[in-house]
Amino acid sequence: MEEESKGRVCVTGGTGFIGSWIINKLLQYGYSVNTTMRHHPEHKKDVSFLTNLPGASQRLQIFSADLSNPESFSAAIEGCIGVFHVATPVDFALRESEEVVTKRSIDGALGILKACLSSKTVKRVVYTSSASAVGSNGKKEEVKLDENCWSDVNYLRASKPFGWSYAISKTLTEKAVLEFGEQNGLDVVTLIPVLVSGPFICPKIPGSVQSSLNFAFGKKDEFGCILQTPMVHVDDVAEAHIFLLEHSNPKGRYNCSQCLVTFEKLSEFVSAKYPEFQPPTIDSFKKIEGVKLPDLSSKKLIDAGFVFKYGLEKMLDDAIQCSKQKGYL
Repeated sequence: MEEESKGRVCVTGGTGFIGSWIINKLLQYGYSVNTTMRHHPEHKKDVSFLTNLPGASQRLQIFSADLSNPESFSAAIEGCIGVFHVATPVDFALRESEEVVTKRSIDGALGILKACLSSKTVKRVVYTSSASAVGSNGKKEEVKLDENCWSDVNYLRASKPFGWSYAISKTLTEKAVLEFGEQNGLDVVTLIPVLVSGPFICPKIPGSVQSSLNFAFGKKDEFGCILQTPMVHVDDVAEAHIFLLEHSNPKGRYNCSQCLVTFEKLSEFVSAKYPEFQPPTIDSFKKIEGVKLPDLSSKKLIDAGFVFKYGLEKMLDDAIQCSKQKGYL
């Protein structure tokens, strides 16, 4: 496979769960990849999990960049045909104010889009949003939410559910990147993953994998006890990003959800296949006040031609096996 066979693309936030998996798939498909990571002068990050990927020694370059300094992304974007903007500030502990986190997220994203315009080579930007930008509105949703649904920032600020600051920053940043694309003639699309599970390349167990395991084993999560949530396999999420990059004419937002999972369904599966984890009985769980997250419809993505490969069993099997191998279970 020759160098630059499919062109060069940039993935921001490449050391994270989704970013690293996208890089893995891009290298498999013959792309050359620039990725960015934050530079920590006091502790050097071990990135061998990226540099050891097949094809990485020839076709992966790692750049230092930070959302607090949007100009720092220019070098990584130069010469690229596509950009996946995956990096995002995550501060569930609320160490900083929501306004500070949101400003950094929006300024960083718009700075990256400006660098894409200046490059004169970037044909499309795929922004990684979040289900928290769709269904956080306080309503008890019985229907599947489509791409016309947005989280209610005023509701989030007033009620402050767990993760509210993150949900606001994702909602307002997604709106800002779509608006910038329209106003400046830059091709920008957004992908909205739900709870992402499956195996992970990065050394630390990702928060969403931990949440999916807590859900599977009936443990209380930071969000509380999850009773229902839409889920998707990380490999499908990475494939959907690349699908949107390569698609002839995608438009706007795309939900990325494979299935809605209830605790009942999950409990049956775990009890049968992983009896050592013994989730609580369904009867005992019925008494728990838990979180029921709304379902997201992936009809738009599927109608565009995307095919989900992995169902719930594979999501959980892969997450459990990988967590065992890496000593988290």
